[in-house]
Amino acid sequence: MTYVVNENCIKCKYTDCVEVCPVDCFYEGENMLVIHPEECIDCGVCEPECPVDAIVPDTTGDDVEKWIELNRKYAETWPNITRLKPALAEAEEFKDQKDKMRFFSEKPGGGE
Repeated sequence: MTYVVNENCIKCKYTDCVEVCPVDCFYEGENMLVIHPEECIDCGVCEPECPVDAIVPDTTGDDVEKWIELNRKYAETWPNITRLKPALAEAEEFKDQKDKMRFFSEKPGGGE
């Protein structure tokens, strides 16, 4: 089992999870984070840190396969992030919104 980031992260990008990750397996896109499934050690410390419940085990949900693939794909191209950063300016506005995939950006974030 590994953990993946789902669409709840889009347009929020809280980084509390990054701060507690012992193996630095988070990668930063323009408007969300992903977890590299080959680097995640399944410790689970990140999951409760996410204020929008965007981190889930890879065994949770009917559409988890698409999130595993999205996390894998973008973890290969986006920069690694290992430190806490401020959430996106629009995070409060978008944190409770559903079906956020339409806002997804393939662009990389700033990384470190």
